[in-house]
Amino acid sequence: MQLPTVNYLAVLVAGIVIFLLGGLWYSPILFAKKWIALQGRTEEQMRADAAGANMPLMYRSSFVCGLIIAWAMAVVANCFMPAGASSVGAWTLRGVKLGLFTWFGFAAPTSYAMSIFSMKPRQLWLIDSAYNLVSFVLAGVILMAWTGMGAK
Repeated sequence: MQLPTVNYLAVLVAGIVIFLLGGLWYSPILFAKKWIALQGRTEEQMRADAAGANMPLMYRSSFVCGLIIAWAMAVVANCFMPAGASSVGAWTLRGVKLGLFTWFGFAAPTSYAMSIFSMKPRQLWLIDSAYNLVSFVLAGVILMAWTGMGAK
């Protein structure tokens, strides 16, 4: 059995981007206030919970999850390889398609089904799922464009 081709440097960069995007996405700059309110909590409650949590472990775990997502997408990317050489732009478009495919095929329906039965507000699912969509598309673009640049 042949192992799939994976560019581990591209996986690392995509994992870092996923992690950093999460920090931005759930910050006061973007969606933190709305996300906290939709959970029926206050910022003070969240700060108190964070003070009692093992934040370094949570951040490490989140980063590892981003790496796993990027690695799995790199493996799936082998199904999105063009038959012949093409431009970096074409590879980038394939990356967008890879991100959309993996989000729509795996993350969106799984998280939506869980959201329905957890009785959480739909807007909460939208914030979380949009983060997944953007991170998957960015990771797909990084993985595929990097492949396209190496193919030249």
